Amino acid sequence: MAYSEGHHRDTLFQPLELPCGTILKNRIGKSAMSDSLGDGCGNPTDAQIRLYERWAEGGLAVSIIGEVQGNPNFAEKPGNLVLGPGAELDRFALLAHRGAVNDAQLWLQLGHAGAMAHPPISDPKGPSAIDIPGLTCAALTRDEIRNLPSEFARTARMAKNVGFGGVQIHAAHGFLLSQFLSPLFNKREDAYGGAITARMRLLLEVVDEVRSAVGPRFPVAVKLNATDQLEGGFEQDDALAMISALDGTGIDLIDISGGTYFPGAKSASDGAGVGPYFIEFAKSARRWTKKPLMVTGGFKTLQQAVDAVSGGGADVVGLARALVLDPALPRGWQTGTAGDPTFPRFASPPEGGITAWYTMRLTQLAEDRETTDVPDLMAAVKAYEDRDFDRIAKWKNRFQPRGS
Repeated sequence: MAYSEGHHRDTLFQPLELPCGTILKNRIGKSAMSDSLGDGCGNPTDAQIRLYERWAEGGLAVSIIGEVQGNPNFAEKPGNLVLGPGAELDRFALLAHRGAVNDAQLWLQLGHAGAMAHPPISDPKGPSAIDIPGLTCAALTRDEIRNLPSEFARTARMAKNVGFGGVQIHAAHGFLLSQFLSPLFNKREDAYGGAITARMRLLLEVVDEVRSAVGPRFPVAVKLNATDQLEGGFEQDDALAMISALDGTGIDLIDISGGTYFPGAKSASDGAGVGPYFIEFAKSARRWTKKPLMVTGGFKTLQQAVDAVSGGGADVVGLARALVLDPALPRGWQTGTAGDPTFPRFASPPEGGITAWYTMRLTQLAEDRETTDVPDLMAAVKAYEDRDFDRIAKWKNRFQPRGS
């Protein structure tokens, strides 16, 4: 159904000026997802370039490309992009150009999986050693930690140089910088562990070096958990302290989300509750920062998006799965010609199954072959796993050649 003016949809389509001076044309962002569409050697594919072009054509203000690695030794999946030495910069430049049509912004999410690095292609390391079912990693050395801010900064500089519109530093969902923030996974007894003021040290160092590397007029965002939803983990009081500290930095946007992809944990995006999930936290965060806030997680309807912005909880609404179901949803909402997407429901999905389904749906969008049919869940899981398996050999040949 089309929506009436009573929904005040124009609220979503007002521009937003970021502290650096960049103007987002409206308040709808495509949140970072691991689209797993790289070529297995860390470079963009034609399909991936087309996917971000379609989202830009669909009317959003900004898309964020999930988990772009600066270091191939800590990748989340063999479909990740790697923007570092030896990258095919012409492919990245083409992605940057075509993903920014229609006055859209295209930002890279600066990723490092840390303890969650994919073991077949990586050497998992986190703030502290972990040995639990489904997850084993060593602890980073002090020297390795000291090198991380410059790694993030190098990738950010390369992103700017090849034409991307901004970067987002990933400190959520259980990846490395999120691991440092969590007392459940950070047991260090040096300057990077203990109280939240020490656990946030690495993230603040990364922010400072990234800002120095790209200059004052280039958008820099941070993605942060409101909570990682694990007992003994990163909770809201620590998150508010982190937001207060970020207020004193040169960042332009804080993207608030939550949950983690640690084995056995339920990610916020798979939650059965009524979204959006983190608006109330964002309203609390307003007391601690003047930075613009993006809120990601659980947005399923136009009314939820409008209420989030008009009610003061969010300056930007982060959509992910809704834009997988309808990549032109922002344009449809703006013109009043689109209703709310219909989300598929799955009975007893396996762990990671819903993520696999949406990832394979992304592949359909990228290849311009989506249909109105709902693909079989288990078939999608198998296709997802088979594709990762096929890319492992390519990744190893590119980044871990024999005799090296």
